[in-house]
Amino acid sequence: MSKEKYKLQEVSTPAQVREWLDFPKKIYKGNRNWVCPLDQDIEEVFDPRKNELFADGEAIRWVVRDGGGKVVGRIAAFYNREKAALEEQPTGGCGFFEAIDDQQVADMMFDAARMWLASRGMEAMDGPVNFGQRRDWWGLLVEGYEFQPLYKNPYNPPYYKELFENYGFKNYFNQNSYIWRVNASETNQAIFARAGRLDASYHVENIDMNNLEEAAENFRVIYNKAWALFSGVKPMTHEEALEMVHEMKPIIDPRIIFFAYFNDEPIGFFITVPDLNRLIGKFNGKFGLWQKLRLMWDLKVRRSCDRIFGIIFGIAPEFHGRGVESAIMVKYYEFLEMTKNEYKSMELAWIGDFNPVMNRMIETYVCATKHKMHTTYRYLFDREKEFKRCPRLGVKRRE
Repeated sequence: MSKEKYKLQEVSTPAQVREWLDFPKKIYKGNRNWVCPLDQDIEEVFDPRKNELFADGEAIRWVVRDGGGKVVGRIAAFYNREKAALEEQPTGGCGFFEAIDDQQVADMMFDAARMWLASRGMEAMDGPVNFGQRRDWWGLLVEGYEFQPLYKNPYNPPYYKELFENYGFKNYFNQNSYIWRVNASETNQAIFARAGRLDASYHVENIDMNNLEEAAENFRVIYNKAWALFSGVKPMTHEEALEMVHEMKPIIDPRIIFFAYFNDEPIGFFITVPDLNRLIGKFNGKFGLWQKLRLMWDLKVRRSCDRIFGIIFGIAPEFHGRGVESAIMVKYYEFLEMTKNEYKSMELAWIGDFNPVMNRMIETYVCATKHKMHTTYRYLFDREKEFKRCPRLGVKRRE
């Protein structure tokens, strides 16, 4: 098979961007589980005005065409120098990978990403990852192909795993997704005993939609205790927390967001929202005025979303294991299983295998079960260098 069979082309015109965005529709045609991402969400990743990582980084996109000019693959490569410097070697990324089942097509794209990153000082690339927040489009689906993905979570055919591993990518870490099903009470009984350990000094409440500024500050305080001590995680500012809450406001269902308090001081939260992937599939990637109105109608009036997406879960370290996690889950149980509502399940995504404490907490205190798994791969440009998996998460912050 000659290499002239395929041609790599950089995406540089609006027409090529359109082809790049539309190509996945060909890969997943007839797949009932795939949900077409919103064009707007994808394009924000590659917009320097909206993605702060461009301040000290770059991104590029390619397509591969066959001899007839038809697109048969797409990929993006990107790096941010600040993030790259956190790794043992400067590490960039590749992502938004889609391809027909042809190793030659995949290798052409991986070669292009590798050489482009190497020319900019990178010594490794992770993939498939996102040029942005880890919570979005991060990792390759390796278990759970039969299930619909969560909003902004990756979905792909099983053969992508071979395309990555045949090229030489190695498993850097796995990301577990968990599910908590309504009316599966046999898996949830333990939460009541654990929650019963707490005295009257503790209480759990829903978010107060009338005071989002206080909610944002409570979130920030807990987040900075629960997460910001981990290596590579920056403390959150009040402005960042407030911006996040206001961005989420249109889709917030206050019935499914809980904060825990000890002597009226915030100590824990579980932020969940209706999963938009249950509603946006019919938009085929578009999100204009009509689609926005339809989404709000389905979400707020018809209440037709039946799945909850766990965005982030956090407990201040000094309160781990006391029953706070279970007390929050009791509130979910009381709402989901003892009141009339539209929800049938709750999923929690992106629990890295490098964080055994969080995995154990989700399994033991939340009583959720593993549902899907994604893998983040790493490719070292120096093929003689020893490959090391992601170290277990520790609380010693990098200097």
